[in-house]
Amino acid sequence: MTATLDSTAVADYLADHPHFFQEHAKLLGDVKLSSPLTGKAVSLQERQMEVMRDKYKALELRMSDLVRLAEANAAIANKFHGWTQTLLKTRHDSDMPRALVDGLATHFGVPQATLRLWQLAPAHAGSWYVNGVSEDARLFANSLLAPYCGSNHDFEAVRWLADAGAVQSTVILPLRSNGSAFGLLILGSPDPDRFTASMGTDFLVHIGDTASAALAALRA
Repeated sequence: MTATLDSTAVADYLADHPHFFQEHAKLLGDVKLSSPLTGKAVSLQERQMEVMRDKYKALELRMSDLVRLAEANAAIANKFHGWTQTLLKTRHDSDMPRALVDGLATHFGVPQATLRLWQLAPAHAGSWYVNGVSEDARLFANSLLAPYCGSNHDFEAVRWLADAGAVQSTVILPLRSNGSAFGLLILGSPDPDRFTASMGTDFLVHIGDTASAALAALRA
C-alpha cells in the first residue's frame, strides 16, 4: 500500500533539497497552479513571477510612502529653519514674542498664533503677552506633559487669539524652564482637520523647546 504524502513533509523535503528543481527542471513547466489573479492554471514559473511582481509592487508602494514622508519632513525642517533664523535676527528681548508668533504664521502658514507669559521681569509687566492669564491657565500649562493637538473645546488659551470664535482646531504648547511652565504658545485654525489628536508631535515639541529658550531672557 502506498503511503499518502503529507504536504508539510513535501514542503520540508523541497526546502532541504534546494537543487531538486535543477535536477527536475521539466517540472517547472509541467506543474500547474491556480493563479489568484486570473483564476487560470499557470506553470510554477509563471506563478513565481506573479508572486515576485506582487512583492515588487508592495515594495514600490512602501518606497513611495517613505519618499512622501521624507519630503514632508524635509519641508517642515525647512520651515523650522526659516523660523529659527527669524528668532536669531531679533535683537531686542521685548520684540521676541511678536517675532516668534508672527514667524510661526509666516513660515508654517498658521492662520492664528499667539502666546502668554508669566513670571517675567518687571520691565515687561505692561506688555500684551502678559495680559489676561488666569490661575487656571497657569495650572493647565503645568499639567500639559505634551502638546495638545485637536478640537477647540473653548479653552481659555484659545480665547487669547484675535479671532477665537473661528478656531475649530488648535495646538497648545507649554513653555517651560527648569521643568516649570512660564507660558503657553497657541496655534489656531478654522479647519477642523488642520490639528488633530493623531498628528505627530515631534516638530511641535521642538517648536516648544525653541520658543522656551528664545523667551528665557524675558524671565525674572
